[in-house]
Amino acid sequence: MGNGLFANCCRHVTDLIFQTRSFNSPDERSPLLPKTPPSCAICPGVPEAAQCAGPYPDIIPSEAVSESLQNYAEYLQDLSCTMDEEGTVTACDKNCLRPGVGTASLLQQAEASCAVAVLPADLGEGTARLVDHAQLLEACQSCVKLEDSSLAHRSCRQEEHVAAADGGDVGPEANPTGCGHGEGRAALRLDTAFIGQDSVLKHGGTASSLRSPGTPSSALPARNRNNCLAQRTVMPPVSPSEISPKAQNASTGSVAVDLAACPGSRSGCDPYSQLLSKQHHQQKRKKKKKKIALLEHPSGVALMNGSGPHESVKGEKDARQNGHEEADAGEDGNDQEVIVIQDTGFTVKICAPGTEPFSLQVSPQEMVQEIHQVLMDREDTCHRTCFSLQLDGNVLDNFAELKTIEGLQEGSLLKVVEEPYTVREARIHVRHIRDLLKSLDPSDAFNGVDCNSLSFLSVFTEGDLGDSGKRKKKGTEMEQIDCTPPEHILPGSKERPLCALQPQNRDWKPLQCLKVLTMSGWNPPPGNRKMHGDLMYLYVITVEDRHVSITASTRGFYLNQSTAYNFNPKPANPSFLSHSLVELLNQISPTFKKNFSTLQKKRVQRHPFERIATPFQVYSWTAPQAEHAMDCVRAEDAYTSRLGYEEHIPGQTRDWNEELQTTRELPRKNLPERLLRERAIFKVHSDFTAAATRGAMAVIDGNVMAINPSEETKMQMFIWNNIFFSLGFDVRDHYKDFGGDVAAYVAPTNDLNGVRTYNAVDVEGLYTLGTVVVDYRGYRVTAQSIIPGILEREQEQSVIYGSIDFGKTVVSHPKYLELLEKTSRPLKIQKHKVLNDKNEEVELCSSVECKGIIGNDGRHYILDLLRTFPPDLNFLPVEGEEMPEECKKMGFPKQHRHKLCCLRQELVDAFVEHRYLLFMKLAALQLMQQKANKQESSGVLENGASPENGTADSEKSESEHGKIDDNVTGLDQVKELAETIASDDGTVDPKSREVIQNACKAVGSISDTSFDIRFNPDIFSPGVRFPESSKEDVQDQKQLLKDAAAFLLSCQIPGLVKDCLDHTVLPMDGATLAEAMHQRGINMRYLGKVVNFITKTPGRAQLDHIFKIGISELITRSAKHIFKTYLQGVELSGLSAAISHFLNCFLSSFPNPIAHLPADELVSKKKNKKRKNRNLGNADNTAWASVTPQELWKNICSEAKSYFDFSLECENADQAAEVYNLQKITLLREISLKTGVQILLKEYNFDNRHKPTFTEEDILNIFPVVKHVNPKASDAFHFFQSGQAKVQQGFLKEGCELINEALNLFNNVYGAMHVEICACLRLLARLNYIMGDYSEALSNQQKAVLMSERVLGIEHPNTIQEYMHLALYCFANSQLSTALNLLYRARYLMLLVFGEDHPEMALLDNNIGLVLHGVMEYDLSLRFLENALAISSKYHGSKSLKVALSHHLVARVYESKAEFRSALQHEKEGYTIYKNQLGEHHEKTKESSEYLKYLTQQAVALQRTMNEIYKNGSNANIMPLKFTAPSMASVLEQLNIINGILFIPLSQKDLENLKAEVQRRQQLQESIKSGAQLEPEDKAVEEKEAEPSMPSAAIPLTQSSA
Repeated sequence: MGNGLFANCCRHVTDLIFQTRSFNSPDERSPLLPKTPPSCAICPGVPEAAQCAGPYPDIIPSEAVSESLQNYAEYLQDLSCTMDEEGTVTACDKNCLRPGVGTASLLQQAEASCAVAVLPADLGEGTARLVDHAQLLEACQSCVKLEDSSLAHRSCRQEEHVAAADGGDVGPEANPTGCGHGEGRAALRLDTAFIGQDSVLKHGGTASSLRSPGTPSSALPARNRNNCLAQRTVMPPVSPSEISPKAQNASTGSVAVDLAACPGSRSGCDPYSQLLSKQHHQQKRKKKKKKIALLEHPSGVALMNGSGPHESVKGEKDARQNGHEEADAGEDGNDQEVIVIQDTGFTVKICAPGTEPFSLQVSPQEMVQEIHQVLMDREDTCHRTCFSLQLDGNVLDNFAELKTIEGLQEGSLLKVVEEPYTVREARIHVRHIRDLLKSLDPSDAFNGVDCNSLSFLSVFTEGDLGDSGKRKKKGTEMEQIDCTPPEHILPGSKERPLCALQPQNRDWKPLQCLKVLTMSGWNPPPGNRKMHGDLMYLYVITVEDRHVSITASTRGFYLNQSTAYNFNPKPANPSFLSHSLVELLNQISPTFKKNFSTLQKKRVQRHPFERIATPFQVYSWTAPQAEHAMDCVRAEDAYTSRLGYEEHIPGQTRDWNEELQTTRELPRKNLPERLLRERAIFKVHSDFTAAATRGAMAVIDGNVMAINPSEETKMQMFIWNNIFFSLGFDVRDHYKDFGGDVAAYVAPTNDLNGVRTYNAVDVEGLYTLGTVVVDYRGYRVTAQSIIPGILEREQEQSVIYGSIDFGKTVVSHPKYLELLEKTSRPLKIQKHKVLNDKNEEVELCSSVECKGIIGNDGRHYILDLLRTFPPDLNFLPVEGEEMPEECKKMGFPKQHRHKLCCLRQELVDAFVEHRYLLFMKLAALQLMQQKANKQESSGVLENGASPENGTADSEKSESEHGKIDDNVTGLDQVKELAETIASDDGTVDPKSREVIQNACKAVGSISDTSFDIRFNPDIFSPGVRFPESSKEDVQDQKQLLKDAAAFLLSCQIPGLVKDCLDHTVLPMDGATLAEAMHQRGINMRYLGKVVNFITKTPGRAQLDHIFKIGISELITRSAKHIFKTYLQGVELSGLSAAISHFLNCFLSSFPNPIAHLPADELVSKKKNKKRKNRNLGNADNTAWASVTPQELWKNICSEAKSYFDFSLECENADQAAEVYNLQKITLLREISLKTGVQILLKEYNFDNRHKPTFTEEDILNIFPVVKHVNPKASDAFHFFQSGQAKVQQGFLKEGCELINEALNLFNNVYGAMHVEICACLRLLARLNYIMGDYSEALSNQQKAVLMSERVLGIEHPNTIQEYMHLALYCFANSQLSTALNLLYRARYLMLLVFGEDHPEMALLDNNIGLVLHGVMEYDLSLRFLENALAISSKYHGSKSLKVALSHHLVARVYESKAEFRSALQHEKEGYTIYKNQLGEHHEKTKESSEYLKYLTQQAVALQRTMNEIYKNGSNANIMPLKFTAPSMASVLEQLNIINGILFIPLSQKDLENLKAEVQRRQQLQESIKSGAQLEPEDKAVEEKEAEPSMPSAAIPLTQSSA
């Protein structure tokens, strides 16, 4: 379809999709970004998908691409000039890697974008592609959802040691605490836009005049978006195949190190740095830009996210392998394009009716639509929706890019011209006004609607940080600070109030503008009135209690003479005809006028991150009592058939399958294409997840008609909105051999894991179904997209690969084998043969129940991926099979309640990694023996016959045997040898070949020339038979599975416990513990074993916190299993009574709670048979009411025993709390999060023995718990990793640039809100701080906190971490009271989530104690510091350096109080530890001894003075004593130390030495670890850095190495 046609389509849709936003889903929390703009009209030829095309402004025009290559070369040259003496690249101001330059514009763009595909017509591959893009774009539409960040996983390991990025102390972050579901719908690169206005202007260059102090950044004109592209010189990640093995730096697992090896970089200097400098070069002409902030992750947290590590490692490796390899191989040169767009922004004047003309900064790449969005968000023009922009009398086309408009230039005047309304425009207008009225109301967030979620940061910072100069001053005058924390936060307090979790935000008491605004009952207008231009009627009651009827007509809004019972459409007198409803209401209600303007002022002052939607819904487990207000839009939405986000297209639902698959087919050869593709994939997934969740709830609530209504309820299936829903019951005995209903319940999650994995590998031509698993009200619903044509055929006819009866009949297909073969290496799946019912051999490359179906669209789909991973033999007893010793010792194999237990992908990866190291060691040993023999016989072989032997020998012949470096080269040699053999060039001498063969055999490799371990997923499948010919193979495979099962028990569980002992993993609640287990490939069914292992560990007391989390997780998970079946017997009317009864039995001390059955007058006397059948459970509808606490706890204990194999010693909640030292409030939080229950925010008395804790009024809602796939941003992730690697090597500035760039790309793919962006921001803030830019650090960290609250939840462990970092940066910016408020909030959250006895609490209390010391609150300070000392001694041992530091901090406070004896006592303790641990001559020991001398002198002086007073009475001659309050600088220095940031001044010489040292270590690391580098994609991101040292002026070191 030619360009012209495409353009016409756009125009055709223009009037339809005129203003995105107003339809957007009813909530306008984010004026910034549209909610999903409905796709409106269908334009011929553009698939519906395209209609929703999206707010993603950054499609990068391809002129850039053509020149990119030569630019790249010049680039490299310029680069070398910018290195300064330190060897780091100077970050010049003009530097353009700054992300975000144009974000504001992006915002608008985002909003704007309901347009059809916003594509530059020349995207490089001819317009045919456009259609595709367009479709895809839909994806980008308004908002995106995503869930488990594998980013996280991957990064987790690296993050643990980015010293700069996180302190040794930094605690839990260091373990990748799960970042749950990333939630964040919306615009791209909001980053800068949000930095708070000052900084926004910093990068804006010309924009500075632009904004009056209160304008939100979003209101900022679209400042040079193009710059932001221009500046985003992007370098795509290099595919592993092009990187020298060395380059894959073992320490980070990322490809960041020696990129000089990649094709395309022609100079030796590191191409990343080159990227930076070229940019810098290009910018010479540009206005100076100040550095902007980035989104980061809490320091140490691995970005991790909910669903589990696996995708992580694997996903990424393989994504790299498959995604880019094919492309790369042919054109690696080409893949290095750098996209640069030269375009400077300009300013236009906007003149709107009734306001002064104002200037707006725009960029040539923007569309006119984006200016519309800015105007709809600006305080003074927000009430207009139906207008056009005119230049010299010509109406501008909404979808034209500004650069294509003739005569538009610097200073042009654009007029806002009011246009006539249509019904659609009038509805949009009313919805927009309603959204503005509701913009501060949090009810949608409490109700879990429209991707709104809560954030409380502004309550503790009293507004936006860093903007108000007045608050900064306040910080320095200490008298005014009230430092006393609330009672419940003080150390030792037993009170755990719940209300403080959601403090009342004063902005929430909404200013009432109107009492009622609703559609009138007189709608729609009768025919004769339509011909007068009436579109619809509204009914309004003003705050002054005036009732008015309003007509919306084509010319605007006016009062008519109708009343509630009397229709009189004639205009009232005066009729106040106004084009905008707000102007009309301003005239008839003075209160409306006053309150509406105040409301808009407040709205634009909120931080944009508080208003943007998240990509996936986050639910809150508590909510205050809210009064239910009348809301016409909400009511209309509920009753008109709301199918998808496409509500506004009558009769049109989205074809989810087509959208999901089309986005996968988008091209991905270069960076712009990949960004576009990933954004589309993410967008469609997030929309699909939202639609599937709504559908699943409708199915369970009984609001969807089944497609097989005559069958019994459990067997029914549903189709709604083009999504297929099935229930988690065993229909037609499908899972009879696997465990019946129990197997049917776990199969969907296993299948989802399979889908996730195949999606991550991303093989072209192989398609999976969109899959979402929803647990709601005790039922599990699987939602899947529908394969075209599958409903018309019988399953038997359509399956052309795999088996529909678990292996009796099996078929195969060459095309499927070819496609699946590509996934077999990354997924470690072995190709194998099985026998079918006719005893014929059939070849498969997956498990038998994986089915291949070719849809009517010709695509090859695979489904039923529930056995993608090999079975877990520990839970699958097989007759006649002996398990290894390690397993038997721990009581395995053990019968599980179903036979679908699989190993996790992380375990498979870790196992293969482990075997690889073993393989290398074996081969190295044998080679060394051979060499030794040769040397004895023939003297030193200078040049061996075979090339590898020769070179290896000659290199090493001189070195003495048995030394470590010999061993290292041994490994190198093996590697080289293995590669040579693999390439099969016949030059290898037989002896060496034999070495490799032996090693392969020993580790179970399927090939005898190279290391290659794969699993056959069908081994031990009931009903699967293997041919005789593969008998030996099958034996080997069985052995491999046993080894893997033993590996989990003997390596992974002890490894996890050891990491907990070292505090490299610091879980704080159930979710973060599960995450830590999953990252190591340990399934939750091993939880009992993990807890048992902890009880037997020598340092048991130091694992107390893990033990407690483990026990509470065992209890709440067992309770969840029981709750699930309990709820299935409850009908809707009894839901709140049933849930409150269950919670009473579970947590209350009241001995015999009575359930309240639904009130009698409502229960019909006639029991209707049919109605009873509707209930999916088979239990009696009131059976739940007879449950007692004793019975429930007995069931919990037996469930824990049978499922987790752990014996709980408690018979009720009180005993559990006492025996295991648990908090009931923590148990309540855990069970609510796991089951989706939302309770009323109030203080619950769990220990009252006279009345039950919960009543039915306390149960507010029950939400779904949703599992889904999380698409990833691969390029952004590679940048992020490279940035981390640079930081670890000490190149902070370059690291900062790369992370900025990663931020940019993340924003491009995910929109503004996402857990990975949060990681990025956190790291960026940490770097800003280390490099001395405190205010920038504050701004970035503020965004990280807001994002963490919004995306992960307000009390998620990561959020607690983020609060701590923010407090440190506030202190550094001398905002002391804010710093204290934030620390108190973090402490409160930690008490609620876990309790006081946690190693992280020591860090928190040290922070609080230091800040209090700084403001001279010595007594309070001591309470916190002494508590920290006690906790540190318990968890780190009384001899650790952390404890010594704690003693020193306490001594300093005693010194300030002039209690020298106590001070001396503590400092002596510290001195002893330093002396024993570090020796006499260490500088720490010396410092401590100096301080002891000083204290002694002070003590003596004080004593003298006292004696003098005693002797001479009042006329004593008193020497003045020095009591000094600590200086802020000294407090900050101590804060840095405890938070793991150390600044070491370095001379040039030190720098050189350090660099050399870093390189030496890296080489060593590489040679030892070059582990699974045989095939670059076979490498898991597992290794740890040997303490990174950093060549840079400020070296952050971890505390422990201090």
